[in-house]
Amino acid sequence: MIANYHTHTARCGHARGEDREYVERAVARGLETLGFSDHVPLPFADGHESRFRVPLARLDDYVESVLRLQEVFRDRIRILLGFEVEYYPDYFDKVLDLIRPYPVDYLIMGQHFNDSAERHYNARPFEDESLLREYVDRVLEGLATDRFIYLAHPDLPYFTGGRAFYRREMRRLCEGVKALDLPLEINMLGIREGRNYPDPDFWEIAASVGNRVLLGCDAHSPDVVADPDELQAATAFAAQFGLTLEDRIF
Repeated sequence: MIANYHTHTARCGHARGEDREYVERAVARGLETLGFSDHVPLPFADGHESRFRVPLARLDDYVESVLRLQEVFRDRIRILLGFEVEYYPDYFDKVLDLIRPYPVDYLIMGQHFNDSAERHYNARPFEDESLLREYVDRVLEGLATDRFIYLAHPDLPYFTGGRAFYRREMRRLCEGVKALDLPLEINMLGIREGRNYPDPDFWEIAASVGNRVLLGCDAHSPDVVADPDELQAATAFAAQFGLTLEDRIF
């Protein structure tokens, strides 16, 4: 691994460590590019704050910290400013307006919920077929905006219904993403914590479709940035399906 675009900070409330520690670990492990992509603030109409995103009041602090690290480490590693974003049609333009004043390098899509009501967390077990269909619809609609560089943890939905339906919908997702020529991420947090993803059925489909693929650390602490054991496990997982991993995407 020479580039990781999926890195969080303690501001999101479920990560830990200082921003500089993430960069130092990336340098020590030979990365050439480290992209910070913490959860973007969402300007909800009623003013409430998400419990898993950067608070609005800390947005400037996040940006300033990443830009400062770019300068401090400019001769050792390329540092990028990004965000992980859900695509909610009723809020997406508001999010873009919110971050427009900043020198944002990229967005990655991480569709944890299907809509801004955030009633169902996709990584919790569910068997309602309409929720999985909606997930695929929302992902493809969002990626078609041409605002995202890749789809993070595409197999995050913990669907416990029929596998034939799952495979049909995931093939629709993979084919749609393939048509957009965007990569899919094998998520190392899922490997790290033994989650329902990466899902072998999904990646068998991605391999047959011929999707572009990369690894994402989904780092929530500095020690897991390009962790050698996790990299070995993720690389071995990809090799099972004959997937070719991209070193960098820009």
